[in-house]
Amino acid sequence: MTLGLKRFTFQAFSSYCEIQIYDESRINAKKLTQQLAAEIVRIEKKYSLIKRNNFLLEINQSAGNKLGIKLDTETRNLFDIAKLSFEQSLGASDVTAVKLNSIWRDHLPKHPDKDELDQLGPVIGFEKLGWRGSRLYLPPEMQIDFGSILKEYATDAAAQLAKRLNVRHGLINLGGDFAVIGPQPDEKPWTIGVANPEEKNSLLATIEVLEGGVASSGDFSNCATIDGKRYSTLVNAKTRWLCMGLRAATVASQLCTHAGSLARTSLSLSESDGLKKLEQESFKFAAMKENGEIQGKSAEIK
Repeated sequence: MTLGLKRFTFQAFSSYCEIQIYDESRINAKKLTQQLAAEIVRIEKKYSLIKRNNFLLEINQSAGNKLGIKLDTETRNLFDIAKLSFEQSLGASDVTAVKLNSIWRDHLPKHPDKDELDQLGPVIGFEKLGWRGSRLYLPPEMQIDFGSILKEYATDAAAQLAKRLNVRHGLINLGGDFAVIGPQPDEKPWTIGVANPEEKNSLLATIEVLEGGVASSGDFSNCATIDGKRYSTLVNAKTRWLCMGLRAATVASQLCTHAGSLARTSLSLSESDGLKKLEQESFKFAAMKENGEIQGKSAEIK
């Protein structure tokens, strides 16, 4: 029997998801996909802010509790990923910025008062988290939302599980976050399409990947016009203001979480500094400037 490409779709993270696996048997490929999809859904249920009665809710309910909350190994690893994203973005990407994001959502298309934003100081800032071994101590009223990294984490986790299940050639797509598991059987790379934020169902570039993760950040149908100027609805937790540099960035790296962190970091900077940051790294990328111009490294621009 020869290897054939098997495709399966499902819903997770309120997104269209697809898993492609090269296998001799569709039945076996389906069983593998079901295990991967179950892992993805498990992570979503455990950590999604919009799910009820999960571990993230327990974490947030512990805010201000002097006893803190004991974290399992997986959750501590997720906080470590959040810390790396926070540090790489110089504080712009912050899982503690829940109330900041909520205020902006409530005010758009207008901007909040500066005084209202300044009052958030005690409840925003990853550096304010307290740690003692495996116990986490949240300041009073602080909340956590892994939303910015959770889908990327689930993508990486599914890819790692696929490798343990002896998948040699596969592609995982969770609503635009990708994990590539080895090259295709003929040793050719997988071609990842980069969505165009201006035109639905069209691409602005493609990136070829043999192994690793691909993630995007940008104002894909999410932008706001304030006083005649276009802003992304992505909020910079450090400045407490909307991002206004690059419109979109897609990055390929060893892991989807690493790619997503770099993409978000590039959008939190000015347009020129964001492009410079992407150029300095050794990874493939495609980015859209405010004027619609596309720039990239090792990416085929459409």
